[in-house]
Amino acid sequence: MTAVRRATAEDAAVLGRLLWDFNTEFDTETDDADVLARRFVRLLGLDGVLAVLAEDDGTAVGFALVTLRPAIWFDGPVSQLEELYVVPDLRSGGIGTQVLDLCRSLVRELGSPEMHINVDEVDVDTRRFYERHGFRNIEDGTDYRMLCYIGPTDPA
Repeated sequence: MTAVRRATAEDAAVLGRLLWDFNTEFDTETDDADVLARRFVRLLGLDGVLAVLAEDDGTAVGFALVTLRPAIWFDGPVSQLEELYVVPDLRSGGIGTQVLDLCRSLVRELGSPEMHINVDEVDVDTRRFYERHGFRNIEDGTDYRMLCYIGPTDPA
């Protein structure tokens, strides 16, 4: 059974390794996992930054990183889903949904009515995942680029 919880700075080494796995899976240039872990320690100590960790029998299987920033167009902050990753062998099993749901719940409690997500235009599966969860693309897709998806933090 997968458990999903808010991560703390004590989880930084695990988060750094998961982010390194994510980046190397998609051939993205990345720093070493220990460098990323040190950054997670620093970031998770800041207001407006939170991470979620998914674990299956004590083994980390996914995570998300979310930031919040002030917004002029409504009273609460806007949330930005910076990263969401599930280990390849466990994808399409609901873990990503659990992670996203907890992220939405946590930022909603912090007053954020809206979440933004940047997605590579060519990443059809990821786009379909967010669309299934009520997010919509607000950019025209004509060339390879990042698209901005916006959705409510309250999926109801």
